Amino acid sequence: MSDTLKTTPLNAAHRRLGARMVGFGGYDMPVQYEGVLAEHRWTREHAGLFDVSHMGQAKITGADAIAWFERFVPGDYAILKAGKQKYSLLLNADGGIMDDLMAGKPDHDGLYVVVNAGNKDADFAHLQANLSGDAKLTLLDDRALLAIQGPEAAEVMAAHEPALAEMGFMDSARLKLFGVDCYISRSGYTGEDGYEISVPAADAERIWTLLLEDARVKPIGLGARDSLRLEAGLPLHGHDIDPTTSPVEGALTFALSKSRKERADFPGAARINGELADGPARVRVGLHVKEGAPAREGAEIADIDGTVIGTVTSGGPSPTLGRNIAMGYVPPSHAALGTELKVIVRGKPAAAEVVAMPFVAQRYYRKPKA
Repeated sequence: MSDTLKTTPLNAAHRRLGARMVGFGGYDMPVQYEGVLAEHRWTREHAGLFDVSHMGQAKITGADAIAWFERFVPGDYAILKAGKQKYSLLLNADGGIMDDLMAGKPDHDGLYVVVNAGNKDADFAHLQANLSGDAKLTLLDDRALLAIQGPEAAEVMAAHEPALAEMGFMDSARLKLFGVDCYISRSGYTGEDGYEISVPAADAERIWTLLLEDARVKPIGLGARDSLRLEAGLPLHGHDIDPTTSPVEGALTFALSKSRKERADFPGAARINGELADGPARVRVGLHVKEGAPAREGAEIADIDGTVIGTVTSGGPSPTLGRNIAMGYVPPSHAALGTELKVIVRGKPAAAEVVAMPFVAQRYYRKPKA
């Protein structure tokens, strides 16, 4: 392990389990335990346990917490109910995506925010440098973050706290769980039902081990996390979206609240609203790569005549579908479903087709409406 890599509180536990470790987001992380394919399938069929403690966790508190936070994101958090969270985007002055994040109200004490590992130092520095009014940013460096994902995740968690079965997708709570103070949401980044659980770092290994005692649960590495989120059509920051990408280009317009678009009071609003009205120069699409090897990040996308028009940002074999899939950017003129394209893999053009995302249906649990 490189001396420059940080470790999570579960590093020793991963090594005891025989994980293959790699550097990711500045951390020494498990990429796989028994193999990406097996771990992917286990999560789709049972419950996979992920260490995502490398992510950045913070609280934003104070009377102006919500109003201050909305200066950086295009979501309407003023109307977000207690006990809920939602996905949003940290935007730069040009409307580019500095990071994507989750922010919610698990209690009545401001916002609980989770950002990506590789961006967290820059994200928090940016927020801290622009603090104003009665708002305070508190980093939760003393906490670990676990994600349990898959169709059996709810039953596993309900065995520890029956009330968790009543949570719906994007519900968020602060409660005593495993004997300690936890933040928990019914969410994740695999396309499967599941939960993310923030626990005190000192208790992380005990809770990790306890959850793995359930026969329905296995540890899952970053390799399967990546193939799962690709099948779910979920972008990875630094790959599928970055500070040059707008929410419109990134096909993330659901993160733009109607009220905020109307007020145009978020960074890059002129660009973003202009793209909503007139169309962006490029857009993220899903691709079925019909032949040859998988199209990986960086592969060129060409039109049917061979003219290069875009780039693949994520790609690989889909264990669930048994075919190669990818995401990438093309002009809107080539983004319609069914459009025939080519991807250049190892110097050779391969047939591809624009298909709908998610590639595999997302299975989030949404409570029946009363």
